[in-house]
Amino acid sequence: MATRHLYVIRHGAADPFGELTEVGRRQSELVGERLAALPIDAVWHSPLSRAVRSAQIVGEHLPGVAAREAAELVDHVPYVPEKVPSAWAGLFDGCDTEEAAAGARLADALIGRFARPADAETHEVLVTHAYPVAWLVRHALDAPPARWLGLSCGNAALTVIEYRDGLAPILLLYNDMGHLPPELRWTGFAPGARP
Repeated sequence: MATRHLYVIRHGAADPFGELTEVGRRQSELVGERLAALPIDAVWHSPLSRAVRSAQIVGEHLPGVAAREAAELVDHVPYVPEKVPSAWAGLFDGCDTEEAAAGARLADALIGRFARPADAETHEVLVTHAYPVAWLVRHALDAPPARWLGLSCGNAALTVIEYRDGLAPILLLYNDMGHLPPELRWTGFAPGARP
């Protein structure tokens, strides 16, 4: 039975202008080294510069595998709940019905393109952003749409999902940062105790 293996990565740490920092470049190198032993067929990335550069760095560890853009991987709010939890109100400030509808269309396109079995055994890397990672995980777990909220994802963290015909998606890893030394984990989050 053919399996589609998705290795989903949030881009490395970036500055306020969306460019990778030195930390982000190092994170991307380390996740590339981790993936180097796998039979990767394709690297897909968001059109945003922080994901493009991360994918290029990851690709340097995967000879012969081209990094290509996939518009479905762009950063977006995939779902706006009818009643927004107060803890998340700031996330949705200024999000009107048109933006919510556009986000829902992107979320559907993301699932339609990547969250399904392939005709042959494939190993694909997706370099994207925290929200699309959360949406793919929520979908794999068949959780309610609002459950994407709170599924945090560290920079250069690895999530692995498998898709096979006739079976529910299999979430093998979520937000794994074992390839990063402690000082490079959880970059981009507020200070605090982290595992």
